[in-house]
Amino acid sequence: MKLRLAALIALLLAPVFQADAASQKIVVFDFYFDNTSPEPTSAAETARIKRISDELRAALQKSGDYEVITSAETFDSIQQGKCSSEEMAVAQKQGATLVACSWLQKVSNLILNLNMVIEDAKTGELLMGGSVDIRGNTDLSWDHGLRYLLKEHIFQKS
Repeated sequence: MKLRLAALIALLLAPVFQADAASQKIVVFDFYFDNTSPEPTSAAETARIKRISDELRAALQKSGDYEVITSAETFDSIQQGKCSSEEMAVAQKQGATLVACSWLQKVSNLILNLNMVIEDAKTGELLMGGSVDIRGNTDLSWDHGLRYLLKEHIFQKS
């Protein structure tokens, strides 16, 4: 009898637990390219920024943890490792609970780093994020850096 009662309670509460596990809406902006090198931004770098931004959205969506909302708006700066108030406003307007802001800094063709933060869209509280240094300005190094950033800083479960 106790087992049946426990099973019935579990069945009744299952939708409650499933709702908590549901994916959260997240606005994911394109990577901002912070080129601090003496060289101008190349067409290959511009294409890489678009490609890794799309790959980031696809990976977040595929994880099942997020319902990705793509914003057509872009912002031309970063604010000390946080999403800007403009980005937060866009996320809130689109009904998202989270906002992801990412940037890639190019110091030189040898030294680059990928950065990402995920924040609460209402409070701005930093929920997770990280930074990954990459060596080499190639498709392969950028792809590897994004995969490592996601694996070690975003998808890592506590």
